[in-house]
Amino acid sequence: MTFHKQGYPTLIFTLIFSFITCGFSYFYAPQYILNLMIALSVFLLVVVIQFFRSPNRQKKPLDNNIVYTPADGKVVTIEKTFEPEYIKGECMQVSVFMSPLNVHINRNPVSGTVEYLKYHKGKYLAAWNPKSSTENERFTTVYKTENGFILIRQIAGALARRIVNNLNINDEVRQSEEMGFIKFGSRVDIFLPLNAKVKVEIGQQIKSPMDIIAEF
Repeated sequence: MTFHKQGYPTLIFTLIFSFITCGFSYFYAPQYILNLMIALSVFLLVVVIQFFRSPNRQKKPLDNNIVYTPADGKVVTIEKTFEPEYIKGECMQVSVFMSPLNVHINRNPVSGTVEYLKYHKGKYLAAWNPKSSTENERFTTVYKTENGFILIRQIAGALARRIVNNLNINDEVRQSEEMGFIKFGSRVDIFLPLNAKVKVEIGQQIKSPMDIIAEF
């Protein structure tokens, strides 16, 4: 288990906040206030370390006919839908809701070429709201693969305020390598060609890069 680099600013802020509040309480507040501040500081530190953890997971063998989940979380949507931004056609959509308790690293679900990247400003609706896919702050990534285009949409939630995407246009990426991070609760939508066979179910808990979303 390691600590993800995206968490260091939050960790430093938490440590400074804890140092100041506990120090002030030690010199100027009653003992019960100091005890409360110490307990709060420990709680915040545990939350930050838990949220930004980066567990060591064995990568699966590369397979061009498999789509691994790009995110940890709960499957909340499986449906045939129209994707208007890039594919502009019907797709199979699988959505994964990431709670604050999940690992928030996002990984490439497939190997291929990064064809399209676009950041969209937007609202901060609850990530399980179907409208969050088109109205929330989000970052769209399209992979060109031998099985067609696969679109991933990283979506900020009610708590999330920063989406990180590490990719560049024309990057040649490998399946299961890290592609980004979303802070404090969020959602990832995966749009697949109609000939993809979805291998997950609504309500299923899945982990990246361990579990398979779909096969061709």
